[in-house]
Amino acid sequence: MYDIIIKHGLIADFDRHDLIVKDLGIKDGKIAVTGDNLSNGKVIIDALGKIVAPGFIDIHMHEELIGNTTDGDDYDIANKMLHMGVTTCVGGNCGNTRQSVEDFLNFVDSNGAPVNYMLFTGHNFYRNKLGIDRYREATKEEIAKIINFIKEDIEKHGVVGLSFGIEYSPGISFEEIIEISSSIKEYDVLLSAHYRKDAKEGIASVKELIKISEISGLPMQISHLGSCVAMGQMREALDLIKEAIDKGIDVRADCYPYDAFCTRIGSSVFDDGCFENWNKSYDAILLTEEPYRNVVCTEEIFKKVREEYPDMLAVAFVMNEDEVIEALKEPFVYVASDGLLNKGQGHPRAAGTFPRVIGKYVRDEGKLDLIDQLKKMTKLPAERLKLKSKGEIKEGFDGDIVIFDYEKIIDCATFSDPTKKPLGVEYVIIDGKIALEKGNILNSRLGKAIRRHQ
Repeated sequence: MYDIIIKHGLIADFDRHDLIVKDLGIKDGKIAVTGDNLSNGKVIIDALGKIVAPGFIDIHMHEELIGNTTDGDDYDIANKMLHMGVTTCVGGNCGNTRQSVEDFLNFVDSNGAPVNYMLFTGHNFYRNKLGIDRYREATKEEIAKIINFIKEDIEKHGVVGLSFGIEYSPGISFEEIIEISSSIKEYDVLLSAHYRKDAKEGIASVKELIKISEISGLPMQISHLGSCVAMGQMREALDLIKEAIDKGIDVRADCYPYDAFCTRIGSSVFDDGCFENWNKSYDAILLTEEPYRNVVCTEEIFKKVREEYPDMLAVAFVMNEDEVIEALKEPFVYVASDGLLNKGQGHPRAAGTFPRVIGKYVRDEGKLDLIDQLKKMTKLPAERLKLKSKGEIKEGFDGDIVIFDYEKIIDCATFSDPTKKPLGVEYVIIDGKIALEKGNILNSRLGKAIRRHQ
């Protein structure tokens, strides 16, 4: 007897690049069989007319601090991930781990989580731990200490790789990055990087990240490419990445489907010269938290908040939507949310990314191909993360599944209401158990911590 049978669903088949009507049987946490006329299941889900896809894998999100909520829940972002159909996500991006990898993963081990978690270890986390000012270079002695911290996280805690947040610590030298990256080549981990600078300086930043991969010999995941070069430089950046791939350099990127980024107002992203670089003014900045929630900046407010509320999340409307879509058309640019919230406030990407791509840009506007985008939400990030049993609906693969109504799926989160759950995601199954049914969470503790190569 199967634990769950899903009948009549439109299965995403990446080998055929099509949707195939099949039944699906899940047993002991695994996809046991795909076929026709399956019966004898403890639970039977009729998915007639619905799309049945592998659970979405978010290769870039920002849940790295347990308990950063206002509702008593342990997780501020992961429940929003579950509502979107995400079953596995990766935190610790942009160099900004907010608590130790050990503490975070141990908490997930002990308590479960709404989704499966992997973590990068953050370069800036250890710079901050050593008290290194963000505007100065690290010394040789400090770099040696950082390398030891990173190696411990790889060897002992099984992180998927190392993330850099270069723009957040402008003092980071190219030499520092190369020395650290080269020191961990033996582990065959993944590098992820928030670039050095965006917009007019974005192309130079992309070239730097490609060079890091080339010299270190490690794969590089360029973070949220849209917020780097969707200001007039996207085509050139995509051509550079493709050229690098053609040369055998292992570089990929991810992107979220919005024309605005979000980060803390006190960060170096908003240092002098930022508006000139973006060719924007203060009114491009929307504040997200009290006492300035949903307030558009003036020069006075901008300077005041930078000084008095440096940790407040701010949204910057500085990107071009058509360039974001251009990025998402490329096979080497994966869909990822960059989900970042502070006690439930922030950017709607944390609650809307995956349904938005499917509902808005695939179905409603016809700008993207459905199977291509599903592949970039599932199979491709699974391969990138070396998750050999996730990302496809095949016998023997993990029972991580999302079932959604293609006619109804759409994001509902907005910049004024950033956590409003989407429509159309009907079931989410994690490890062969139902986590979400008809849009309602049944079990928010099915996820587990996944270590490197596990």
